[in-house]
Amino acid sequence: MSTAVSHSSPDRSSVDPAEEWDAWRAERHCALTSPTGNLALVETRWAPAGEVPDAEQAREGLPDTVTVTTLRRTDMVTGEPEHGLRFWDADAPAIRAFDRVDAFAYDPAWVLEASYTPVPGARRIAFEHIRDNGGSRDLVVPGDITLTVDGRAYTLSAFDDDGTLLLVFGDPTNGDTTYGAGRFLFVRRTDDESRVVLDFNQAFVPPCGFSDQYNCPMPPRQNRFHLPVEAGEKLPVLRDGSDAQH
Repeated sequence: MSTAVSHSSPDRSSVDPAEEWDAWRAERHCALTSPTGNLALVETRWAPAGEVPDAEQAREGLPDTVTVTTLRRTDMVTGEPEHGLRFWDADAPAIRAFDRVDAFAYDPAWVLEASYTPVPGARRIAFEHIRDNGGSRDLVVPGDITLTVDGRAYTLSAFDDDGTLLLVFGDPTNGDTTYGAGRFLFVRRTDDESRVVLDFNQAFVPPCGFSDQYNCPMPPRQNRFHLPVEAGEKLPVLRDGSDAQH
């Protein structure tokens, strides 16, 4: 999944958290508007069952601004692999119309430590996806994240996204001040394998908030907070001042 956000970890002993957040915001903007950023995705094309498409062949005759990449998923009915192509356009209308992503002001109170308990084996949990008409896809959740927020205990499920824990969460701000289908957050591991950090200031709008060609997972019930998470990104904003919520 292309999320157009960095989750690298600098040496935090010498970094001011607010300055780090400003740098993250700037990097995020550059990634979103890049030639293969979330805003550039103009088409996802799935091949017929059993076929593997040729990206170079598909690229022939297209403008120089277009990049073609391959992707793969599992068919929800047959369990067989499906192959597809993604078409990215550096001159996409969405990039030209985009201005910024609004965000809450940085708040150190939303940097939370949590317990992490690895679960042996490839445990999979069903996540409903936004374009699967109510269907769900099983994603690997390698451990449980437990914490207490505003007096309520939570056990969160973050799935493995290329070796990083990605939390898909919801809260009462969704559909109002933040993206309606929930937000994403990369979970930061610590030197203590039983502890992780959830910095909700770096919660971000998922890829499907920038292009309808993505099929993003939605927050499962256990990942929905009872109180507003007033931290992180809110909504994309267009140059004409309107929000770009899909």
